[in-house]
Amino acid sequence: QVRLVESGGGLVQPGGSLRLSCEASATFLQLYRMGWYRQAPGNQRELVATIITTGSANYSNSVKGRFTISRENAKNAVTLQMNSLKPQDTAVYYCIGDRRDGYRYWGQGTQVTISS
Repeated sequence: QVRLVESGGGLVQPGGSLRLSCEASATFLQLYRMGWYRQAPGNQRELVATIITTGSANYSNSVKGRFTISRENAKNAVTLQMNSLKPQDTAVYYCIGDRRDGYRYWGQGTQVTISS
């Protein structure tokens, strides 16, 4: 079984930055797509950004230009650099990793709070 281990959440003021990291517990299986979803209280879980093994990335409109996703294929690791953070970015952020057959692994989530 593959586990996704997240780190880097926390509390930051509006306009600040945070960096989220996620690494799979195993490297014998390459995860084709990795990325991040988030869920704010009372809202549905939504896509933040994903990236495939070629480095091609996809962002939601709400974070485009502020967040940058990157990955290290050999480690099945993904990083989300979040800049110019806003209160509406407050949510639990979940790491995802997709196998080529479509099976998706989820991390346990890390809290990100933007507040003054």
